[in-house]
Amino acid sequence: MDDDALLAEQLAYYRAGAAEYDRPYTQRAELRELLTVIDELPISGDVLELACGTGQWTPLLAARADSVTAVDAAAEVLALARRRTAASPGVRFVQADVFAWRPARRYDTVFFAFWLSHVPPARLPDFWDSVAAALAPGGRAVFVDDGPAVAAEEEVLADQPAPAALRRLGDGSRYRVVKVFHDARTLDDDLTARGWSVRVRSVAGHFVGVAEPPAASGSGRGDRRR
Repeated sequence: MDDDALLAEQLAYYRAGAAEYDRPYTQRAELRELLTVIDELPISGDVLELACGTGQWTPLLAARADSVTAVDAAAEVLALARRRTAASPGVRFVQADVFAWRPARRYDTVFFAFWLSHVPPARLPDFWDSVAAALAPGGRAVFVDDGPAVAAEEEVLADQPAPAALRRLGDGSRYRVVKVFHDARTLDDDLTARGWSVRVRSVAGHFVGVAEPPAASGSGRGDRRR
């Protein structure tokens, strides 16, 4: 696809910048506060976490779940996530491309934080289909991400194969990443049009969503074996 090179550069950024990944959580109070919303969200049962990064959310999920399967394409961030969750039983890590990987089983909750904004718009239909297929009957997708208000903090790029921003690392290197600033109401409308039951709310410039797939999605696919 036209966005392949952009996604490859995005992955390279997270691999090269793994050691710097957590800085925003130490520098920005609103992100630390956002972590506390996990207590208000319907996280339960067996959880699949997509694009887990360095595991900022993973131990919080593990505290509420029966098990957590955390997936990320970057070995460098997974190494940090493993250390962060050393005291959290029931967490399993998988290194895989989120766009290509498909689980062999289904989950009660599929969770992703600050990942939806890194999905190119052309890939959103397939992404949501893959989330639906990964959910057990009655399961929910739960997600957290940046809203349009955060765009002012980014170096937004024009004329890219997908909405994109420029990210800089401490060594001076620069990388393009996909960055889509979803409006909560538009996202709600788009998912509803796809047949999802969804609730999206804004929280301090970010948004938090809970969505249930169309009733027929994923029926008969996979099982819930661990």
